[in-house]
Amino acid sequence: MFTEVPGPAAVSSKTLVVGPDGLAPERPAGGRRARAARRLVPYLYVLPAVILLLVWTYWPLVQTAGLSFQDWNLIPTKPKVFVGVAKYAKVLSLPELHQALTNTVLYIVAFLGISVALPLAFALLSRKVQGKARTFYQALIFVPFLVTPVATSAVWRWLFAPEGGTIPAIAATLGMPLGNVFRDPDSSMMSVIVIVGWQMLGFGVLVVSAGLAGISPDYAAAASIDGANQRQITWRIVLPLLSPSLVFLALMTILLSAQWTYPIIDLVTQGGPGNSSTNIYYLLYQFGFRNFDAGLSSAAGMLFFVGFGLVALVFVELSEKLSFHDN
Repeated sequence: MFTEVPGPAAVSSKTLVVGPDGLAPERPAGGRRARAARRLVPYLYVLPAVILLLVWTYWPLVQTAGLSFQDWNLIPTKPKVFVGVAKYAKVLSLPELHQALTNTVLYIVAFLGISVALPLAFALLSRKVQGKARTFYQALIFVPFLVTPVATSAVWRWLFAPEGGTIPAIAATLGMPLGNVFRDPDSSMMSVIVIVGWQMLGFGVLVVSAGLAGISPDYAAAASIDGANQRQITWRIVLPLLSPSLVFLALMTILLSAQWTYPIIDLVTQGGPGNSSTNIYYLLYQFGFRNFDAGLSSAAGMLFFVGFGLVALVFVELSEKLSFHDN
């Protein structure tokens, strides 16, 4: 036990804290330097992640920005020639860019329905399934997300094969003959949407199911006691509380849909026929590794980076207004 001994009133009005032996406890050594070192400890834990982020993300971004002002054909012995903003002007004037941007917007609109609306419906329906059957049901939908794009493309190319394919055979039986859907300008984009949507549906169901799991059942119970039916509970309680998960899922769909479609486009349609199924990511690949124009590819990449960055900033600002948080 410590005891407080009042000091002389003429010297100070403060009290002196002393121990049972009459001696004041020692102050921790180090002073200001020790406190500064203790403040730095939390930052040391995140330092490895920051270093990896700088090396693998921001440094390549800086290099890409530098290449966008240069003319280079990816040959190490060929010197890089500074051309200013000529590559940006060339990219903006290309008709291929306009086609790729239009296709990318169409992909985003389609995946907003497949990756947001359908997972919401499946997750709400799966709430009526109880026990192990519910886990099996959700796992069955999520499994396609774990399949690699190469295996996915091989399976769907076999299913859509004009000669002996399962889907064309069924369509012919129903009186709706199908040709080579991957080489038809009217169906190539739809085929990519079907394949990628089938694969990404599980990701959306997982996110929505996690959001539903975080909603307390007490809200629905209290609303049912007050006379609310299941439809009113879903629209006025569940969906507002689920809005943060839906906003996150919509944002990921907008930002990542081009990445999701790139491997399937490369393996199934190669952007054709006539650029009917290409998108901005596949266009970057063509500029850089087919035309061997690193400057043009970098300029297009920087334009897309700025565009998606602005979309993300606007969406993050709107998310706080659109989301209803359970506090």
